[in-house]
Amino acid sequence: MTKTWQKLADITAALAATSLAGVLAGTAVVYNVGMKSFAKGRQKSRQRSITENTAADNAWYLMQQPREWQITSQDGLLLRASFLNNDQQVHNRVAILAHGLGHSREQMVPYARLFESLGYSVLMPDARAHGESEGNTIGYGWLDWRDYQQWIQRVIDLRGDDVQIVLMGISMGAATVLAVSGENLPANVKAVIADSGYASIYAEARFRLHHKYHVPARPTMDLANQYSRFDAGYRLKDGDIVGQVRQTHLPIFFIQGANDQTVPVENLDVLYQAAGGPKQKYRHPSAAHIMTRAADPAVYDQKVAAFLAPYVD
Repeated sequence: MTKTWQKLADITAALAATSLAGVLAGTAVVYNVGMKSFAKGRQKSRQRSITENTAADNAWYLMQQPREWQITSQDGLLLRASFLNNDQQVHNRVAILAHGLGHSREQMVPYARLFESLGYSVLMPDARAHGESEGNTIGYGWLDWRDYQQWIQRVIDLRGDDVQIVLMGISMGAATVLAVSGENLPANVKAVIADSGYASIYAEARFRLHHKYHVPARPTMDLANQYSRFDAGYRLKDGDIVGQVRQTHLPIFFIQGANDQTVPVENLDVLYQAAGGPKQKYRHPSAAHIMTRAADPAVYDQKVAAFLAPYVD
């Protein structure tokens, strides 16, 4: 447990024992830590994303001479992304990637390198309230899927009506691409790859709060659910990722490590069972959260390539 979360746990427990006002105040502190992001923290998150990559991956990324793309979200935020053009590609393919919580687009460099080797150009957005994108409220995939609808349309506008698009995300990014898959997407979107995604924003937040940080889930989560309604425009319980999966017939490849301590491993089966289209799942026997590729890159890359082959020209 980090010192920050330990302090929050102590504050919440102490306040809860004293008064209703204390419970409300403690919940507000926890909510702001979990839901808010500011410039200083984002700088550290971006640096963490870079340092977690290998030197070879970071050097490769810079050699691609990434171009910056921008969109303005429906609620007025300027969102930024890197586009890596694959000059060697034979077919008009683009992979749109989605990074995890507390990171930035640079976290997806190893996956961008994979897709480049498979003949794709790659778009790597910074999620709202992350990296160099605007916003202070973290979307956890639920606000972000609307942004990804816009990124999809931007790719079609700039790459043409014949472009084939694959969506791929890890952790929060997996929740994002799964959520957007349930919308009425252009036929250009051919498949989805979701690595370490969660089925419910509320259930995932409850799990992290109680099991990882030992903050009492009740009444904190009930109050945070209402805070989110007024602050973010949706209740945490509205973040029904598995409900979105039930609405799509896109091919989906679900991935998770059996030693995931961040997203409960049963999420893999819940999401897999909900998908109505072509689907596969891969549970690495020992990998931790979002570490399946790092545990065995060759197997991971082969499985991704084999899954996509029937659906992308």
